[in-house]
This record gives sequence, structure tokens and C-alpha cells, in this order.
Amino acid sequence: MARQGSLDRQRMDEKYLAAVRNFEAGVRMFQKQNYERAREVFEKLLVGPTVEVRNRAQVYLHLCEQKLAQTGPSPRTPEDYYHLGVAQLNARQVEAALENLTRANKLRPNQEHIRYALAAAHARAGNADAAIEHLTVAIELRPGNRYQASKDEDFHSLASDPRFARLIRQGVA
Repeated sequence: MARQGSLDRQRMDEKYLAAVRNFEAGVRMFQKQNYERAREVFEKLLVGPTVEVRNRAQVYLHLCEQKLAQTGPSPRTPEDYYHLGVAQLNARQVEAALENLTRANKLRPNQEHIRYALAAAHARAGNADAAIEHLTVAIELRPGNRYQASKDEDFHSLASDPRFARLIRQGVA
């Protein structure tokens, strides 16, 4: 029985890693301004088994469609600020991402996806205290964020922080 659980977890990790690799390929296409090809990759990821990758693919798909439509409206809604902030974070424009994600959080407080993105942005910026604070709330709002954060490269800077290790381990039996 334990062996079956181990095999299931290994299969899930393999699917997750494959989805992440495809996502990264889509991001590279997006960065090269090949929006049509990037859109195709992100559309395929929307039906994948990995929720975390689907959510991020949705953000990029939205951005691809905006670029292809040649419209670049200013953000108005919390979701607009969130999508823009996540795209900026993925493009390593950390300061701009923090501004837009903070604005999204002010307009619609305590949304797990916004708090998670804020945690990632603060971790990238080297602000461990703020990253841990936002990640704690994101995990309280959606416990699945614990697993996502444990695999997310945005949090590598926190790997040696005992608070991060405790936060990630709390859900492990």
C-alpha cells in the first residue's frame, strides 16, 4: 500500500515537472514575442493535471491574447493588477510586480492567489519576512499552496530559512 502511494507521488511529480518544462518553454516563446506559439502552449496546459501550472498558464494566455489583439489597456480591476504583476514577476521585473500585486491585494484583500504571488515577489526581492507573512496567509487560505511553494523556484532564496522549512513541513505527515 505504501509502495503504491510512492508510485502515485512519483507519477504526480513527473507530470508536474513535465508541465513546468512546457510552461517554461511557453514563457521563452512569450519573451521572444512569439505570442501565437506561446498561446498554443499555454492553451494545452489549461487542460493539464497540475492546478498550479494551469493557473500560471491562464495568466500568460491572457497576456498573449492581449498582445495578439494589439490592445494594451491599463489595469483597472484587481485581477488586471494581479495578471500584470505575475507577468512582471515571471519576467523578473520584481519591483514593478510588487507594486501591481500590492495594488491587487489592496483592492481585493486576502485572495490566496494574490497573497501567494506577493510571497513569491517578496522572496525574489530578498524580503524574507514579508514573503513568509504572505505565504502563511496563502497557505491558510488554500493549503495546496504549501506543496506548490515547496516546488516553486521563486522561494529558493528561503530554502535555508527555518520559518519557511517549518511552514512547508506543517502539512507533511
